[in-house]
Amino acid sequence: MNCLICNRIEQIRTRSNRHFVAELETGFVVLGDYQFFRGYTLFLAKQHAAELHELQSSVKERFLIEMSWVAEAVYKAFSPVKLNYECLGNAEPHLHWHIFPRHSDDPSPGTSSWKVDRAIRYDEGNKLTAADLIWMRRDILEALEKIEGISILSTWQSDTSK
Repeated sequence: MNCLICNRIEQIRTRSNRHFVAELETGFVVLGDYQFFRGYTLFLAKQHAAELHELQSSVKERFLIEMSWVAEAVYKAFSPVKLNYECLGNAEPHLHWHIFPRHSDDPSPGTSSWKVDRAIRYDEGNKLTAADLIWMRRDILEALEKIEGISILSTWQSDTSK
């Protein structure tokens, strides 16, 4: 199987994915490669499934709860005016959530995340820098650690490839 998300998860497990923030019970928290929307974060399901209904009920419920906790942590870490949540899977049929913090100074206020031209979203100037990576991972992790009921299994702090 050639799945981009499974490949990213394998990179997390081999400690070669520098965008990794934390491992939860049902998924991995990672920062987006490009930060056109400051704080853009993804929650990747550990289990390869294309649709929510393919998960066992207990896993599905936990995955959705954990996604909401990740969103809460993103909200607390980046103080947006709004969060956009998307779980599409058209391009990559592996369950994953896109969490887009929307700020009052967004270059495209009121525009859907995916309606921003790809050339702009993926411009090299929006690529996550090493300096931003450090504080963003730290701030999301600190916010995650304050959420009651969450189980953080591993973090970037245990990553030797920092």
